[in-house]
Amino acid sequence: MCGATAGGLSLDGVNVAKEAIIQGQVLRDGEPVGNAYVRLLDATGEFTAEVPTSATGHFRFFAHDGEWTLRTLAPKANPVDRAVRARVGSIAEVAILV
Repeated sequence: MCGATAGGLSLDGVNVAKEAIIQGQVLRDGEPVGNAYVRLLDATGEFTAEVPTSATGHFRFFAHDGEWTLRTLAPKANPVDRAVRARVGSIAEVAILV
């Protein structure tokens, strides 16, 4: 995962035109949630990948075009599922509230 910068994750060195990017931040009461886990599930619900959130609550996945589900597991919170669509040449920016 890339290092967090003010306002979000840096895209330095990422060719956005050739990637389908799903990224965002996990928040609780407006504050970032570090040490949460975000899972990427495909259109059939199958597990594809998992990343921990940074100290600023940020995460990023590189995916292929299609419909995905982000499942967020955070301390002291119920799991949260969020549908997202990924497209090459686009960044799907997602805020997840737990």
